[in-house]
Amino acid sequence: MFRLSISGLMRTVFIAAVVMSGLALHAQQVFKITAIPDESPTELARTAAPLVKHLEKALGMKVEFTPVTDYAAAVEALVNKQVDMAWYGGFTFVQANVRSGGKVIPLVQREEDEKFRSVFITGDSSIKGLADLKGRTVSFGSQSSTSGHLMPRSFLLQANIDPDKDFKRVAYSGAHDATIAAVAAGKVEAGALNMSVWEKFVADGKVDTSKVKVFYTTPGYFDYNWTVHADMPAAQRDKITKAFLELDRNTPEGKEILDLQRATRFITTKAENYRGIEQAARSGGLLK
Repeated sequence: MFRLSISGLMRTVFIAAVVMSGLALHAQQVFKITAIPDESPTELARTAAPLVKHLEKALGMKVEFTPVTDYAAAVEALVNKQVDMAWYGGFTFVQANVRSGGKVIPLVQREEDEKFRSVFITGDSSIKGLADLKGRTVSFGSQSSTSGHLMPRSFLLQANIDPDKDFKRVAYSGAHDATIAAVAAGKVEAGALNMSVWEKFVADGKVDTSKVKVFYTTPGYFDYNWTVHADMPAAQRDKITKAFLELDRNTPEGKEILDLQRATRFITTKAENYRGIEQAARSGGLLK
């Protein structure tokens, strides 16, 4: 009958512990990121690819972009630590901050996100200002979108226009590019969306500006950022921040990433920057 000595048993336990530790360490070497689905999944994956490679070099581990189905899923993914970092709009950051009890930290934003803007577009020549939207069909993006819903709604309310009472119909396209498509196809008479996406569509010739035009641009507000969970070690947060701040458009890699992210450069940010967004969400009844 085979008998294992005490020393042999200890060696076996030790080896098993080392193996399990190694497997756990290997499992942890995948850094997962996600983003709110404010554009099509294929477009988000395309624009994320060079950034993923850059982060892999900076962090010394595999980085995976994990798409989500909707804005709420992006919030839950980070709050529940299913991903390590998320690209949020200002409102989704606020939602994640409230949902987690203040356990998320915004690290960086694009310089453009300090004074982000939304645009209202139409294919109807009789619509020349916000007041002309009364009695019309209007599309926002996702209900949780900062630049496609929350802030456009906030500026409408400031102009004494209540979308729920004054519009003939309110639609939610789900994404900025879908809002452009809905207006261009005549499914709605006007739409509100992210100014950056609109400018990209115009530059790429994906929208006929002789038929669809901007008739109102909002004042600036803080918007998008890259956010991590507060439980992430400070050293890793510093590595991530450094990786974004060092992006330089005078280098081929930096230019490609910044162009795809529609950024001049990345700068640090903080939770306090999004208090105005939170106030607008609470005032509009979009955050309890």
